[in-house]
Formats: sequence, C-alpha cells, structure tokens
Amino acid sequence: MSRFMPSSTLPTPDPRLIEAQADLDAFCARLQEADYVTVDTEFMRDATYWPKLCLVQLADAETARAVDALAPGLDLAPVWRLLASPVPKVMHAARQDIEIFFHMGGVIPEPLLDTQVGAMVCGFGDQAAYDTLVKHFSGRRLDKRARFADWARRPLPDRQIDYALADVTWLRAVYEGLMAELRRNDRADWVVEEEAVLLDPETYQLDPDRAWKRLKTRSTDPAYLAVVQAVAAWREREAQRLDLPRNRVLRDDALLDVAAQAPADAEALAHCRGVARGMATGRLGPGLLAAVAEGKAVAPEDRPRPAPQRERPKGVGPAMELLRVLLKARVEHEGVAQKLVASSEELEDLAGGAEDGPLMRGWRRELFGADAQRLLRGELALTVKRGRVVVSELP
Repeated sequence: MSRFMPSSTLPTPDPRLIEAQADLDAFCARLQEADYVTVDTEFMRDATYWPKLCLVQLADAETARAVDALAPGLDLAPVWRLLASPVPKVMHAARQDIEIFFHMGGVIPEPLLDTQVGAMVCGFGDQAAYDTLVKHFSGRRLDKRARFADWARRPLPDRQIDYALADVTWLRAVYEGLMAELRRNDRADWVVEEEAVLLDPETYQLDPDRAWKRLKTRSTDPAYLAVVQAVAAWREREAQRLDLPRNRVLRDDALLDVAAQAPADAEALAHCRGVARGMATGRLGPGLLAAVAEGKAVAPEDRPRPAPQRERPKGVGPAMELLRVLLKARVEHEGVAQKLVASSEELEDLAGGAEDGPLMRGWRRELFGADAQRLLRGELALTVKRGRVVVSELP
C-alpha cells in the first residue's frame, strides 16, 4: 500500500488564501496600483507577549485575498512594501494591527483612513463597531461567530476564511460611504488630526522603563516607586525575551508586593505574595532580586514621582455643567461623537480658566472651544426653545 495520500483525496487549495511567494508578490504588485486597499489581520495573543500574526487580509475594489502569514517560507516583505506605499490604506480600529506591522515589518501604513475615527467624526458615536457601520452603509449583517476562532490552526476552515475576508470586503462600502460624508461635511482634516497618534512610531515603542506606569499603585512614596519601576522593567524584558504575557512572568499584585517587601535573598522572595518557591530559587529569581536591589539603589533625586492628583478648582462645578450643555448641543447639531471633542478633564480645565489646551486648537476650537470661552465670559446665553438648547448672543 502506498504511504502517500491519493491525489483525489488531497485538499484543494483555496484560491482566496495566498500561501505561495509568487502569488503574494503578484497580488501586492497589483494592489500598488489600486485606488485604495482595505487591510485587516487575524492574530493570536492569548499565550504570548508578541502577537502571533496568522492572516493579513488585503483587498482592492474588486478582489480580496487572505495572506497566510504562517505558510512555510512565505516572506511578507511585499506586504510591508505595500503598506509603506503611497496607495491609501483603509482599516478599522487600526491600533493593534499597526502595532503588529510596526514590530514585524518596521512599517506604519500611511496614508491611512481608520474608519472608526472617520465614523466618530461623522457622528456615529464613540468607537463605532465595524458590523454597525457595515449594516449602515451596505445593509449587510455580518456573521461574527468566527470572531474568537483559533486562527493558528491549519488548514483553515472555509467559514473562517469567509469571516476573515468579510472584514476587508465590506470595508469597501464603509470607506466609500465615509469618504462621501467627509467630503460633504468637509471634515477630512479632522480625521488626519485625530490619526496623528496612530501614525506616530512613539505610540508603539515598548520601553521597559515606562512599564511601571501601567500599574495601579496606592503609595506615592518615591523610594517604593523606584523599586516598582525597576521590577516592572525586569518583568517587561523577561516577558519579551520569553514571549510570554506579563502576568505569566509575574502577576501585577505579586509585583507590587515584591516591591513593598523589597526582599534581599531567595528565602525572603519566596515569602512574597504570588511568588512560588520554585520561581524564587529558580532561574528567574536572581534577576528579580537584582531588579529589587537596583530599585533600592536609585538616588533620591532620580526616583520617580507620581503624577500630581487632580483637584477640581473650587466653584467650577456650575460652570462645568454649562459647558456640558453647550458641548451636548454642539455635537448633536454638528453630528460628531462627544468623546472625540472633549473629555471631563478638559472641560474642568476650561472651566477653571485655562487659556490653552486641546479644546483651543484646530477643529475643536472652531466647533466648541471658542464659544465655550465666550460662554464663560458671559457673552453667550443658553436657552431652551421647543425642547432644544439654543445658543444666543448677549448684548
């Protein structure tokens, strides 16, 4: 009996899935000439520090393909070149995908339209979901049952390929609908301004020395915070080196207890909450103890200082309520997501007399900030007519 599978029983390659280098080279070359390219990814991150890229979905106005990032020997360089090319890229909620592209390919896709940002600018609310936008612009209801599937399994079931390609196929309608709306309301520049953070490489830099800022500490003691900073930096480097989630190396609560106890030897380390004796006496223990010692040795003038606690200026409460009413009236009239315009902290600063800040720059000043200051100076009045807030000039 032959040990090889008869050709009639071999699985037929799915033409929608790119697994060969020549196919990838040709498809990416074609997309370089497209009017725009829709982009999405599928990845796994449950058990790793670095995302495990499984698929990159790409489409122009006619054709959609899923690139098998796990195909043996497949070089993704054509994808990175495409993302760096002048052709407009379209993505939805792009931050995690861009992080993958930045760390794997050293590239940030630009020019970019993040349709979640565009939707906020066009009044679809805060963080509009992709399926909501697809339903609005195409009338299509997406099947989301494969959302939490295992994207590393091979061969991929048809339903997962269908799901993956839907994320770039129907993104065309969302993009074209939003672009028409942005041309109508002349807000394309707003999107560019809001995407500045997404397109800044600094957003995706993973500096271990800044990892401690993710932790919620109650103490403001600089000596304690110096140890927290050193231990958090050690954990970040170990998580990156071992490609494990941070909490698989050391849980947050255990990290904070180690910093509080500041153990000097393995025996003391083993008595810290959440630190097993095997870890304290094993290969990770010496590095963790060295980090504690490093934190304890930081000179007083170099110890981190906590951010000052915000204290609401006295008497700004009524002014803030007026600003909230004005903000609500403005965003409803202009059709833009309230969260995109102003945060509570920014309203508080403005009510407290701040003359500068995000609300006094760019499109936010035109939409809200300038009138907000006029309201605080007593130059505008808020009234209600037929159930709607009306902003009027005072003589």
